[in-house]
Amino acid sequence: MSGDGAVVVAAVEAVADRIQAERDHLTDLDSAIGDADHGGNMARGWAEAAEAVADLADPDAQTAVKTAGKTVLSEVGGAAGPLYGGSLVFASQELEGGVTPETAVAFAETYLEKVQDRGDASVGAGTMVDALTPAVHTFKKSIETDELPPLEALTKAVAAAEAGVQFTVPIRASKGRASYLGWRSVGHQDPGATSTLYIMEELLAVAAGHLDSEVPDVDASSPTIPDAEAAEE
Repeated sequence: MSGDGAVVVAAVEAVADRIQAERDHLTDLDSAIGDADHGGNMARGWAEAAEAVADLADPDAQTAVKTAGKTVLSEVGGAAGPLYGGSLVFASQELEGGVTPETAVAFAETYLEKVQDRGDASVGAGTMVDALTPAVHTFKKSIETDELPPLEALTKAVAAAEAGVQFTVPIRASKGRASYLGWRSVGHQDPGATSTLYIMEELLAVAAGHLDSEVPDVDASSPTIPDAEAAEE
């Protein structure tokens, strides 16, 4: 197996390993504000996805992503299956021509759009959207406006996602199971935002390995959360 498809397969396998390693931590986060099933559901779903893509015969990137998404959709219970898996399936169409900076931006934007639609969540609701939105906006700006190399753009996106995860801690959740707690959700880190960060960190690590390059240092002033104008788009 070679090319973009092989990189996607490696990325899915890396995500599966990371989610498994962080399973207990994700469960602990979800125990405080949810059903305590995020760690187990995600670990099971991504393990199945890794097996599914490994069984493909020389897939292209679109096929590998779509296969991973369909598996996560069917294997991850609750709302997470459609949010993570269903959105991957839909966004995979953007990779029909392979993985390029342009198709990567289109993929990221479509994935974010589908997550927002499926979860009916926006920035400030205390969900995975708070990590995903600044990451996608940062990646798009880095590629299209700043004309940065893809690896540097992805590094900035991960930094923005990490700040977005921290943003979920002091705010009151207004979507998902955590919203049932009202003000008691304040002070708790969102598990979905956290697993989104883990996924992005593994994508960055695999991309760096594929390009045989070190992950670059990024400006600490990278965007933290979207500004009001970006959030309204």
